[in-house]
Amino acid sequence: MFWYKLRPAVVIILLMAASCKPEVKDDNGKLKYFDLKKYFNNEAARLTRQYQHINKTVSYNGQQETKNVTIKHWQQELNSFIESDVNKAAWKDSYIQKAEHAYAISYIALDTTLHTRRIEIFFEPRNNTKVEKIEISNFTSNMLYKTKEQLVYVPDSIYVIEKNQKVRLLGNNDYKITGKFN
Repeated sequence: MFWYKLRPAVVIILLMAASCKPEVKDDNGKLKYFDLKKYFNNEAARLTRQYQHINKTVSYNGQQETKNVTIKHWQQELNSFIESDVNKAAWKDSYIQKAEHAYAISYIALDTTLHTRRIEIFFEPRNNTKVEKIEISNFTSNMLYKTKEQLVYVPDSIYVIEKNQKVRLLGNNDYKITGKFN
């Protein structure tokens, strides 16, 4: 075969492309679940264009510091939200969808080994396509550590990333990042 002649970079790119997981789509070609990845990528682009200043409080094991900052890399800042997207083909039937009321939708994991356990999306009553608030619960557990993560995002108001890690041999760590928009 000709594979041995290909440069290593090309081989790596081909392997990465082959390992990508397709998204979960319904019979109409639409994503089965709310597209968190697209939503937060759009928010990151919008916030970067607006050059948003925020009051950011970072807390680590009870000690906190607050600063008024300008976030230059919103994609990175919102990465925990983006990584909570559940539109993967392997998870096609792993979440149950519930409509708590006319302006909210929840996705609840049926499999307790999944990282993202619950997503709740609240829409504005006057415009049920405009997101009012998103809450996400994530949990990961293995032999080395347990991580519990609570994420809250209210557009143009506040975002909160709260994480508790229990690491074997190292103990507990609590992190909290709160960004309040000016």
